[in-house]
Amino acid sequence: MHDRRRWLGGVADLGAVAAAWLLARESRADAPASPHHPPRARRVIQIFNPGGISHVDTFDHKPELLKRTGEDAGGFKVDTFFGRPGRLMGSPFKFSRHGDTGAWVSELFPHLARQADHLTFLHGMVAKSPNHTPAAFQLNTGFIQEGFPCLGSWVSFALGRASESLPTFVVLPDPRGLPAGGSVNWSNGFLPAEHQGVAFRSRGTLVDDLERPAGVSAESRQRSLDLVRAMDSVLASADPADSAIRARMEAYALAGRMQASIPEAANLDAEGAATRKLYGVDDSRVGPTARNFLLARRLIERGVRFVQVIHGGAFGSPRINWDAHEDITVNHREQAGLVDQPVAALLADLRARGMMDDTLVLWTTEFGRTPITEGIGAKGRDHHPLGFTMWMAGAGLKPGYHHGRTDDFGFAPVEGKTTLYDFHATVLHLLGLDHQKVTYYSNGARRRLTDVHGELIEDILS
Repeated sequence: MHDRRRWLGGVADLGAVAAAWLLARESRADAPASPHHPPRARRVIQIFNPGGISHVDTFDHKPELLKRTGEDAGGFKVDTFFGRPGRLMGSPFKFSRHGDTGAWVSELFPHLARQADHLTFLHGMVAKSPNHTPAAFQLNTGFIQEGFPCLGSWVSFALGRASESLPTFVVLPDPRGLPAGGSVNWSNGFLPAEHQGVAFRSRGTLVDDLERPAGVSAESRQRSLDLVRAMDSVLASADPADSAIRARMEAYALAGRMQASIPEAANLDAEGAATRKLYGVDDSRVGPTARNFLLARRLIERGVRFVQVIHGGAFGSPRINWDAHEDITVNHREQAGLVDQPVAALLADLRARGMMDDTLVLWTTEFGRTPITEGIGAKGRDHHPLGFTMWMAGAGLKPGYHHGRTDDFGFAPVEGKTTLYDFHATVLHLLGLDHQKVTYYSNGARRRLTDVHGELIEDILS
């Protein structure tokens, strides 16, 4: 099993992707044969923003914090990650109301602000860890330790494949690098290997072995495949009880179908000029990010159930993720400037195609950032799991709705406190799944995404 899991660590080999689907195909006995109740959504695009987006600089307007900028934090006890508590700091970004609902959105997101009436905000989010890696694990798997399946893997396990020629769960990493924790963020954990996310490269060949090896003609390749198929058929006939041989035969066939379907799905040149302009695909700055979002739409359009788009790479530089310790203005302008147009385009494009009726889009981050500076006289903010904002959009949700509220400074929820367990339970519910019933027996316990927690966020459901 260790070797099988290692096949899919990082960017997958085509044969390993096909084989992994089949190695454990018969092991779905724990999963429901069908949804527990009628689903509102059938596919998901999760936007994962590693680094920690500041809620008070994006979607959680705090005029009182701005008025009190420079003052001592007073009675608030903030256990900062780096132990350098500073002073209250209002947002350096201008907020304004948008849409019929009058949602407050900062100037960082001029394109996304036009979509405000279609978003469902969760302003009372809380997380368990102030450390990037365990916090990212909790966001994606429900646990701060590694070794547990992520949301996309649970969806794959519970609902199975919707396409015979594309992976069920695809990950599109940031071109600038992987997030903290790397491929653990899309791990199958203890679930069968077929349910791990398949990471596509952002440049060059998306998946290994898509193309015929150099120096091998199409005729030679076909003769080799025909020979292998004939030998396998003889072995399968001699021992009908051996399912492994037929599984291997099907893996070859599946890999062949993927050789055609993956390049077709990834061919952004097939998109019209208007669509490419909408996303910013040909823009020299936004383009690399935009390509992932347009590809995400093309993938779910072709039967991929779950796509995770990651905006934020390796840590160590404020220019490649949302980790704004040094300067919130420089950092968040850089990151929002790359993702604002593509995300807004995705939402508009899905609606125009009638796909939002059965699609969920999730805007997620592992925690927020402190309403105080990281150090006296500093320009950055520290990690803050005590209160932050995420949003959802699409099937089964109340558009333009705001759930939860933090205090006047954005330190903690005073209404609608929402855990990541609640968030996961609600996503599964919208997919037709009861989070308490989607389980898998592992290491002496019946495991689930929400552990022993999780309540539906009922007031956001339409």
